[in-house]
This record gives sequence, structure tokens and C-alpha cells, in this order.
Amino acid sequence: MWFTGMNTDTVGRVAPDGTVTEFPIGTTGAFASALACGHDGALWFTMNQANAVGRIATDGAVTTFPLPTEDAAPVGLTLGPDGALWFVEIGAGQVGRLTVGGEVVELPLPDRDARPHAITTGPDGRLWFTEWGSARVGAIDVNGKVEHADLPSGSEPHGIAVGPDGAVWVALEAGSLVRLQPAADEAL
Repeated sequence: MWFTGMNTDTVGRVAPDGTVTEFPIGTTGAFASALACGHDGALWFTMNQANAVGRIATDGAVTTFPLPTEDAAPVGLTLGPDGALWFVEIGAGQVGRLTVGGEVVELPLPDRDARPHAITTGPDGRLWFTEWGSARVGAIDVNGKVEHADLPSGSEPHGIAVGPDGAVWVALEAGSLVRLQPAADEAL
């Protein structure tokens, strides 16, 4: 099992016997946050305060991919249906896409103050993300088309995941969950 050491500038793993190994990511104050497995067998992670996405091989070798937008503050990260890593930029109001080859594309959201926080690949092939600052959930397809669904005012959607039932679950800082059942041919 792998984890990020947000305040220690490390990515670590816990072996089945409980042994913990931590690898330095090489950037002080990076605030490593989300972690996702890539198709290349490596683990990828956002570096919120370093304005970058990192890649760590299972032997601990780290590669850093800087983002073009200054102060983008990437947070959430997920492996997309197209094999790229998709992430959200809470500081820039954008969704980003990073190929295993290192190409970065940033897609501005219609509401740049939405403060996207978490992202996951949905069962419908779209990437679902929370808009913490605007009380919405968004979905973006691999071509960049964005749709939104409003949530109750003040709900502050934070985390997002796909459950075993195929639904998209959103954790609200207001203390509850929202369940969305996406269908590939339906708009939000």
C-alpha cells in the first residue's frame, strides 16, 4: 500500500509485513497529496505547493512535471479512461491532463473560482470532480466538455469516489454524502 507524506515531502509504502519505506520526493514544502497508479506501473502524485505532478517508480526514482499555470495548486488526481493522469487545480480553477510521456494540458473551468478539489473516473467514462468553492459537482469528458450539477448551498463538496454499485459518491464537508448514478448517454 502506498501513501503520500504531505508534511514530510515523501511518498511511502507499507509492505504486507508492516514494514514502512519512505522515499523523498526531492522538493521541500511540496505538500504531496493525491496518489494514483498509472498504466506505466508507477505511482503518480500531486505536489500542491510545488505546482507540479510527480511520478515515483516502485524503486523510489522520482520525476517531476511542472505545471504551466503559476500557483495552480494541484490536489486531486486519478487515472483517466484514456490512460492519462487527470488532476484538478484548486488554485487556478482548472482540470489538467498529463500523459505518461509528460505532456500537460490544462482545461479552464467555466467558473474559475469553483476551487476543484477531488477527481475520479466515473463508470460512464467521464471524469467527475468536486467544485468545493461553488457547491457543485462537475464531469468532464476526454474531449474537454464540462457539465455541472448543483448541490445544496454551503455543502462544500470535498471528496469523490466511485462505489461498488457504480454510483459516484460525493463527501460533503457539511457532514453528509451525495450519491449520483451517471449514465454515459445522460447529461448531468
